[in-house]
Amino acid sequence: MEMGLRAQLKQTQQLRMTPQLQQAIKLLQLSRLELIDAVQQEMNENPILEEARETYDGESLHAQEPDLQEIKKNDKLEEVRADERDMDKVDWDNYLNDYSSGAMPTNSYKGLSSSELPGIEQTLSTSESLVDHLMVQLRMLSLDPVREGVGALIIGNLDETGYLRNSTAADLAADADVDEALVEEVLGLIQQFDPLGVAARSAQECLLIQARELMPDDETVMAILNDHLLDLERKKINNITRALEVDDEEVIRAARLIAGLEPKPGRPFSQEAGRYITPDIYIVRNEDGELVCTLNDDGLPQLRVSNYYKSMLAQKKEDGEKDEVRDYIQDKLRGALWLIRSIEQRQSTIIKVTESIIKFQRDFFEKGVEYLRPLVLKEVADDIEMHESTISRVTTNKYVHTPRGVFELKYFFNSAITKTGGDDLASEAVKAKIRDIISGEDPKKPLSDAKIAQKLADEQNIDIARRTVAKYRESMGFLSSSKRKQVF
Repeated sequence: MEMGLRAQLKQTQQLRMTPQLQQAIKLLQLSRLELIDAVQQEMNENPILEEARETYDGESLHAQEPDLQEIKKNDKLEEVRADERDMDKVDWDNYLNDYSSGAMPTNSYKGLSSSELPGIEQTLSTSESLVDHLMVQLRMLSLDPVREGVGALIIGNLDETGYLRNSTAADLAADADVDEALVEEVLGLIQQFDPLGVAARSAQECLLIQARELMPDDETVMAILNDHLLDLERKKINNITRALEVDDEEVIRAARLIAGLEPKPGRPFSQEAGRYITPDIYIVRNEDGELVCTLNDDGLPQLRVSNYYKSMLAQKKEDGEKDEVRDYIQDKLRGALWLIRSIEQRQSTIIKVTESIIKFQRDFFEKGVEYLRPLVLKEVADDIEMHESTISRVTTNKYVHTPRGVFELKYFFNSAITKTGGDDLASEAVKAKIRDIISGEDPKKPLSDAKIAQKLADEQNIDIARRTVAKYRESMGFLSSSKRKQVF
């Protein structure tokens, strides 16, 4: 058998993702705020790109023409493939007309009247953090540097709810190289800061700190917090009355006072509490009452190609002029045009997807969440003739402001729950019905998951398992029936 090496030509087809396509896909899945950051970064790195700003008289403001020598000095000239150098033959006047005479086209909300837009309270806002709030109070005490350093260490180890859970006084003392007694001293000071009960090491300690300050003479409250907190949580009122030798009314009175305390003092400062969503797109009603969608491009730079560099490429090559300068500009120009096109494609795709969602979920916008229909990505993909993966990227981290509130675009895609009659109902619509049942139940006799499932079957013809009810209930933040029960 003869063995050897031989050269053989073989023609194959291979799918390769170009850098430009990778960029387009990346931009598609960015949120609005992430897109603004990405555009700003591209503008910093690519001198061909500039922001098309307008003066009050409507004339464009042009950036100061850069010095070519500075470009050569400060920017590393990139190699350009030889097969791309035929860009010199392009008719730049026609090719760049749309991108140099003005900003890239948008479908923004700026053309709508003020009455059609949501109020200013919907805009993004930030609030003071718990750490900042506590550090201000710590500095106001004018402690010596060692104690202030220990205080800063304690504050830095608090979790988002305001508890000191993961570090003991001994751990902090070792980290700060001080005595444990000094840590306890500073900790006691911080626990009196606003919000009261912060830096507690347990829920019991947190409530006791508040009770000692707000109701120090209430013996029943203090006794329950010290010795019977577990009985109170389990609503075993009889155990408490026997142990304290008081009647039910006295225990209920104390329990109501305890219920008014804050078990999570850091909650008002948490990121979730202060998180406001700036929508990527608005769905509003026009003057004819029709639902229309429009992009929120507030803060997004309107890009254009620099006329200065365009004119440089239009000039004839002078004798002795190096190709590397023109190649560098052409390469940056390609990147600029691809970025502008990718942003346009992103904005256009978001509009198409949102318009398709409006078409499928019109009953939701007209009548409410109970009319939300089951919807999968494939239905929208088929409707606008795009791939499911594109729809998935568009609906991730994108929020829409509607007449019924602010929702993530993914909210409108739901699994189906089958009704007895054969019709399907969206899972979010079923959640809304469960929420209504729990909200309307007798707080002294809350319904179990099994009874909620039976109620849905009897009254709504919705065939749903008890486990599914439990899953939906937990996802909405409702406790089990035993913990929802109110005895006072």
